[in-house]
Amino acid sequence: MSLLVLIIILALVFDYINGFHDAANSIATIVSTKVLTPFQAVLWAAIFNFAAYFIFKDHAVANTISKTVHQEYITLPVILSGLIAAIIWNLLTWWYGIPSSSSHTLIGGFAGAALTHAFMHYSGLTFADVVESTMIMTIVAFIFLAPLLGMALSMFISLVTLVENTWFRVCIIVLTGIFTWFLFLQLQEGKMERNLSAAMGVHELEQQVLHDPAFQEELDAATLKFEEAEPYLSMYPAKGAEGVAKLIRRDVDPSLDQEKLERAISNGDNSWIRYGLMFFIGLYCVTYIYVEKVRTPNAFTMARMFKRLQLASSAAVSVGHGGNDAQKVMGIIAAALIANGNITDFKDMPNWVPLTCYAMISLGTLSGGWKIIKTMGTRITKVTPLEGVCAESGGAITLYLTEQMGIPVSTTHTITGSIIGAGATKRLSAVRWGVTIRLLWAWIITIPVSAALAAAAYGVCHLLGL
Repeated sequence: MSLLVLIIILALVFDYINGFHDAANSIATIVSTKVLTPFQAVLWAAIFNFAAYFIFKDHAVANTISKTVHQEYITLPVILSGLIAAIIWNLLTWWYGIPSSSSHTLIGGFAGAALTHAFMHYSGLTFADVVESTMIMTIVAFIFLAPLLGMALSMFISLVTLVENTWFRVCIIVLTGIFTWFLFLQLQEGKMERNLSAAMGVHELEQQVLHDPAFQEELDAATLKFEEAEPYLSMYPAKGAEGVAKLIRRDVDPSLDQEKLERAISNGDNSWIRYGLMFFIGLYCVTYIYVEKVRTPNAFTMARMFKRLQLASSAAVSVGHGGNDAQKVMGIIAAALIANGNITDFKDMPNWVPLTCYAMISLGTLSGGWKIIKTMGTRITKVTPLEGVCAESGGAITLYLTEQMGIPVSTTHTITGSIIGAGATKRLSAVRWGVTIRLLWAWIITIPVSAALAAAAYGVCHLLGL
């Protein structure tokens, strides 16, 4: 129990460090453009970091993190070693002002410690036997895809913002908003389906079918009727419901009560995100029309408009940062609770875990990481309020998209890509590519270096008899 307590404390310490290490993600541009003072900016970001607790209920990213390593190779010393490695690498990169990924540090440390544990205690294992290789490769791919997506969205928003005709610009924004609404609606449906499947034990049933031919025959022989599952699916979207129902046996689990299913459905609901995005889109449209059509536009009013819009865009990034990064520590704590036998599954995670994780990352953000803020706010490219709005908006949308897909991306990578995109829209030479390439190398080596540090930490733990 004492080791579990130590792990939880270290996980929360990492969460705090993650907050001040990644404070730059949401406030670098707003500080460099002098929209807010540094203290006002970190306070603003911390408030919206914590607000994410009330918005993201599904914890899909946390679930992914907790399952990057196969459960039989997750032990408390493995988790402890991964956390120690992640904290060391985070502090090193913070000291040198490098905006590396806290997310990938944690994932690399967790996987590296698990592999070391498995290879030390078992023989004949492969990489794929220990970690979820598909999940790890997806996470690695998004080291490059997340900043590219952030860059593309930032460039698109920049180009739309620079359209001279106000009404044409507003029409493009409205059409983009409609597309975004239906995209997130589709993501919600997929997430609800996954949640409902998990609540009904469909995933476990599928695994049993795959690994046990006798069970496959038994399942095929059973009489499966859709109407038997219908009472449990009454609140569920029609699409895909029959497919889920066909995987349920005649004797539906009696513990599967209505409340459990309703919770599974509500956790997948992303209406807060959809309405929030529509609010920001409406705010942008109304602001453009007011400043450019109701009032006489001039350089002063336009600059003031973008400074005010930057308050909204930085708040959106802070919500995305909190919702994405706090979940990674939640996943690690949940894995520790499962390994220690306190809970049996991620969905049984106690309520104090998300609340504490969101509180700690908010406190960390409040502390600020000034060296990294300087790197992201001034060294990559010179950021004006207009570019700040575009970069933050592109980054925020990317974070919301990946969170809905349950992919743990780096907010640092995402926002850096968005800043590059906003700068490149002006002209390619506006981006300091030398600084950018050095950052890219830091991103690439983060996972392997964290894994190596975790392997060394696990070796020390083993020598100490843990």
